[in-house]
Formats: sequence, structure tokens, C-alpha cells
Amino acid sequence: MSDNVVDLPLPGAAKPRDTTFEVAAADLTKAGRVKRRLTSRTATIASLVIAVIWTIPTFGLLLSSFRPEELIRTTGWWTIFQNPGFTLDNYRDVLFSSSSSAPQLGSYFVNSLAISIPATIFPLVLASMAAYAFAWIKFKWSGALFVFIFALQIVPIQMALIPLLQMFTTALQPMQDQIHAVIPIIPEDTYLQVWVAHTIFALPLAIFLLHNFISDIPSEVIEAAKVDGASHSQLFFQIVLPLALPAIASFAIFQFLWVWNDLLVALVFSGGTADVAPLTQRLAELSGNRGQDWQRLTAGAFVSLVVPLIVFFSLQRYFVRGLLAGSTKG
Repeated sequence: MSDNVVDLPLPGAAKPRDTTFEVAAADLTKAGRVKRRLTSRTATIASLVIAVIWTIPTFGLLLSSFRPEELIRTTGWWTIFQNPGFTLDNYRDVLFSSSSSAPQLGSYFVNSLAISIPATIFPLVLASMAAYAFAWIKFKWSGALFVFIFALQIVPIQMALIPLLQMFTTALQPMQDQIHAVIPIIPEDTYLQVWVAHTIFALPLAIFLLHNFISDIPSEVIEAAKVDGASHSQLFFQIVLPLALPAIASFAIFQFLWVWNDLLVALVFSGGTADVAPLTQRLAELSGNRGQDWQRLTAGAFVSLVVPLIVFFSLQRYFVRGLLAGSTKG
């Protein structure tokens, strides 16, 4: 007698339901409803209204930057047709004036670049290597250490300023003095403290974002390279970095804009000296001691916008892909 017995459903018994397709259809219907709502005419109009409202103050600031001081003080920018008048004096004072109340911004442009570029490269280099280690190198307490690094994001920067400044005073300052004594051409006041501070503050978020992207690289690619004899350095430089370029470029945009527009860290760690002061620190001085020359801020604001716009538009093709890194599977 054969052991292969086929269980036939009893007459009148309910057939088992396959809910897989029903759940998928429900999810698809829900996603479709959300997509239709976000792409509807009402959502489009609302987006345009928000964009216009958001742009109006910037447009007014741009018009004010080309208006004479008298018109700025007595009339609003929205009266441009009733009170016409354009001048380049504001930009001339900001860029070429040598008075103490309106310092030139050219040298501070160089300082901001000297601070922002290394302060963007350093955390990206360290964070990409750390993210690769957490994603593809198994070591003891790796999970707990990653959670600890992720939790550092909730620590306010203001809480770390004084301890970090004390550490710099006892450790980095003697090092800078020794380097200056050996190589006199290197100034005593350097950007080292600002670089280290921005790198420390950027590492937790950078490691977290890059880890999410690097861990989504198919394991078959990594295993195939290991079978071929690739070392961790070869895996990192030849496979991981090219694939993680969108995420790296996306975070580079955020980090560069953050450092370029930063004022708090620059005030604390630059020492307030003109040799290392960034552009934001000098923009605060354009309005004068009592804020009487605030019209210069309109021109100074747009002068400071040039470099961030160049950085954003040059890397925008990576921006969306980097933002979506790790958000989907498959």
C-alpha cells in the first residue's frame, strides 16, 4: 500500500485563502492613493504657493542689496516702482572698502574656503572608512559601538564647546607653537582647531548615513571580491567607494553648507583673529557697532551665497540619489 496519501478537502469545507496577493494589492492601493494625493492639482498649487512665499524674502533682500542707503532706510523694497533707484555702492563697500566698520570680505572668503574644504573632506574620509568597518567587518561589540556613535547625535554642540576648547588649549596649542618654532612660515594661529571641531561634530551623522548606504551593497559583490583575493583596502577603494559616491556627495553638500554658514564654532575656536576668521564672522560686523549700517548685510548675504550655490548645482545630480540611499530594498 502506498504511503503517498493526498488529502482532499472535505465537501463543503472553506478553502484556505491566500492573503499574500491581497496584502500586496492593499499596499499598492495605499501607495497609489498617496501618490495621487501628492501629484494632484491641489498639492501642486499648494507647493507653488509655499515656494513663492519662501522666495519672497530672498527676492526682497536681493532688491535691497542694489538700493541706495537712503531708500533702504525710508522705503520698503516692495515700493521699488514708486521709489526707483539702483546702485552698486553696497557691494563696493562690502568687497573693496578697507574701513574698520566695513571690512573687506575678499580675504575672509579665502579663510572660509580654507576652513570649509578640509572640514568637509576630513569627516568624509574618516566616516567612510568607519562605515565600511561597521558594515562589512565583524568585530566584538561592533553593534554596541555603532549605537553609541549614533546616540552622539543627540548631544547638543553647546555642551561640548567648553570641554573641547579646554582640550585644545592643553593639547593642540602647544603643538601649534612647536610647529611654528620649527617652521616659522606657518602662522601661530591656524585652522587646526576649527577643522578638528567640525570633524568631531560631523562624524556621528556621517557614519550613520554612509553605513546605511554601504550596508545595502549586495553581499554577493563583496563575497565574490573576497573569493578573488581582494583585501579590505581593495574592497574599500575599488568597490565600496565608487558605489557609495552618491551618498558621499550628498553628505558633502550638507557638511560644506553647514561649515560655510557656521558662526558659533568659528567664534569659539578661531580665537577671533583676522587671520583665520571666516566670512560669517565678518558679516556680523558689517552692520557697525550699533547696527546703523545694516544695509551692507543685504549685499554681504548675497556675496556669501555664491560659493554654496556653486557647490550645490555642481553636485545636485548626486543629491536625490544620496537622499534616497538605504530607503528601499531590492
